[in-house]
Amino acid sequence: MHSIFDQRQWLAWLVKIRILVLTCLLGIELAIAQLTPSSFPLRLFVTIILLWYAIAIFHLLLLAFWQEYRVQSLLQVITDLALVSLVIYATGGIDSSFNFLYPLVIIVASILLPRTWAFLTAALAFILYGTVLELTYFGVVPSYSTTHPELKSLQAIILVNLFGYLAVAYLAGQLATKLRQVDVKLKHTSGALEDLQALHENIIQSITGGLITTGLDGHITLANTAAQKLLECPEDRLLGQPVNRLFLDPLPQVETQRAHAEVRLVAPNGYRKTFRVQVSTLAIPEKGTLGYVYTFDDLTEVRRLEREVRMQDRLAAVGRLAAAIAHEIRNPLTSIAGSVSLLSGIPDLSQEHRQLLQIVTRESERLNHIITDFLGYSRGKQYQFKKVDLLPLLEDTLTLLEHRLSAQNSAIRVEQKIQLTEAWTLADGDKIKQVFWNFCENAVRAMRDNGTLTVSVESSGDDWQVNFADTGPGMSPQLIEKIFEPFQSQFEGGAGLNAIRLRERRFQQRNFYQIVQAHEGKVWARSKVGQGSVFVLKLRRLTEAASSLQQNPATHSAPLETTAAVAAAGGARG
Repeated sequence: MHSIFDQRQWLAWLVKIRILVLTCLLGIELAIAQLTPSSFPLRLFVTIILLWYAIAIFHLLLLAFWQEYRVQSLLQVITDLALVSLVIYATGGIDSSFNFLYPLVIIVASILLPRTWAFLTAALAFILYGTVLELTYFGVVPSYSTTHPELKSLQAIILVNLFGYLAVAYLAGQLATKLRQVDVKLKHTSGALEDLQALHENIIQSITGGLITTGLDGHITLANTAAQKLLECPEDRLLGQPVNRLFLDPLPQVETQRAHAEVRLVAPNGYRKTFRVQVSTLAIPEKGTLGYVYTFDDLTEVRRLEREVRMQDRLAAVGRLAAAIAHEIRNPLTSIAGSVSLLSGIPDLSQEHRQLLQIVTRESERLNHIITDFLGYSRGKQYQFKKVDLLPLLEDTLTLLEHRLSAQNSAIRVEQKIQLTEAWTLADGDKIKQVFWNFCENAVRAMRDNGTLTVSVESSGDDWQVNFADTGPGMSPQLIEKIFEPFQSQFEGGAGLNAIRLRERRFQQRNFYQIVQAHEGKVWARSKVGQGSVFVLKLRRLTEAASSLQQNPATHSAPLETTAAVAAAGGARG
C-alpha cells in the first residue's frame, strides 16, 4: 500500500513539474523570439507546447480514476520522450539547446520505473535524438538548423549523447535505488515508531488509575480515560486547565518529602470524592524536567466503609453498654419512684415540697426513657419482609404530613416529583413508612415554619432512589460527618438516636439507621450551609431472587451486632 501511494504521489508531482517546465520553456522561447532574430517556426513550437499541456492535463485526469500507476508511469515517460523530440526538432535539431530534457526524462524513469527501464529510456532517447538529427541532416524533413556539420561530426555528437544518456541512466538508477532503500527504512522506522506510540498510548489509556500530565506551568497536557471517568469530566474540558483548580485541597509537591496526599473533589453531580494523589517529575535526560505526572485513585468508597465500620463499632459499644447498665440503673430508679410516691402521700407537705417531688418524678421518668433508648440498641428488631410498593407508602406519609402542616397553619409546602407508576421492593412496609416519616419530620424541623420539601423517586441502576430535599439552613461538613452517629442532633436540646437529627423521645426508640441497615439499603446526606439539605435513601429493586423470597415471608431479626452489607454513605457522599 505504501509503494502504490508513493508512486501516485510521484506521478502527481511529475504532472505539476511538467506544467511548470513547459511554462518556463514557452516563456523563454517567446522572449528569445521577440528579442533576437530566429529562424525556428514559432507557431510549430507553440503548437507542440500546447499539445504537451493538453497531454499533461489528460495524465492528471487519468490519475484520478485509473489505478494502474505503473502503466501510467510508462505512458508518461514515452509521451515525454516523443514531445521532447518534437521540441528539439522545432528548435533547430542539432542547434537546439533543449536536448537536456532527455536526461530529465531518464531521471524520472529511474524514479518511477524499475532500473532496467532507466536504460531502456536512455536507449530510446538516443534513438529518437539520432533519428531527428539524421532526418534533418539528410533532408528527409525540413530542417530549422543554421549549422551543417560533417557526417562524422554528426555521428560523434550522437554517440556522445548516447554515452551521456547511459551515464545519466546509471547514476539516476543508483540514486533511485538508494532512495528506495532509504524510503523503505524510513517507512519501517516510522511504522515501528507508530507502533511504539500506539503501545504507549494503549498502556496509558488502559491504566485503571487516573493519570494526568502537566507542563511546568501546571496546565494539563494529557488525561487518560480513567482520569476522565474518575473526575467525571471530558478530555476537551480538562486539557489546558490548571491542575490545582480541580481539587479542593492543595496537591502534593515534588520538592517535598511527601509526594503524595489525599485531596477532595466536588463532582458535577454534587457528590464529594476523595482521591489519593501521587506526583513525580516528567523528565527527559537530554532536556531535563518538562513537567509533572499526577497519578491518583478513588478512595471515596474506602473512606466511606471505614466510617461505616467506626459507626458500627460505636453502635455495638452502645448496645453492650446498654445491656450491661440498664438493669443496674432501673433498680435504683424503681426505689426512687417508690420513695417519691410515699413522700407525695404525706398530707402536711408544702407546695414547694410537692413541686420538688414532681421534679424528681419527671427527671426519673426522663432517665427511664434514656435507659429504654439504650435498650433499643441491644435488642433485636423484628421485620416482616414482603413485596411492597414504595409509592403508596410514600403517598400515605406525605398525606399525613400535609394534614398535620395544614392543622398547624404552617407555611411549609410539600412538592412531589414522582413520574413512576410503581416501585416494588422487598421490605417491611411499616418500618419503611417510619423511615419516610423521619425524613419528613427532619425536613420540617429544619425549615421551621417556612420552606419547601421536595420528594422525588427515581430509578438508579438496580436500586430505587428516594430524595428528600428541604430548603432549610443546611449543615456544615463537620455535622454531616457525624449525622449518622447515635445521639447526634442539629436541634437545640436534641438527643435522638435516629440518624436524621430528630430530638423527640418517641423517635429515639426507633433506630432509623438500623432499619436502613436491615433492608440492606444506603442512606447519605448532601448539604451546604445556607443551601438546604438533601437526604437520599436507596433500596434494592425487587428481583426474581427477592420475589421468590417473599413467597415465604418470615420474621427476621436484626440485632445491633450484625454488620450486614449496608452502605450507609454518611457524610462522604455529601
